[in-house]
Amino acid sequence: MRWIYITVIILFALATLVFAVQNLQTVTIAFLGFSVSLPLALQAIVVYLLGMATGGSLWALLRRSFEGSRITDDY
Repeated sequence: MRWIYITVIILFALATLVFAVQNLQTVTIAFLGFSVSLPLALQAIVVYLLGMATGGSLWALLRRSFEGSRITDDY
């Protein structure tokens, strides 16, 4: 089952890389008064990495909270 997960992750990473390479034009993104103009490829990679970091952190936090509540309920 682990190989399936690894394969899916690799496929998503490759799809993101292909998207980034095919979209090299510069775009502007504005958020809360800040704006940045960077190549779309770089923005896609940064957003992908931020999503991985926040998603992984949230998943770890939820797993730790669930395991902690399970141990507390046994007493």
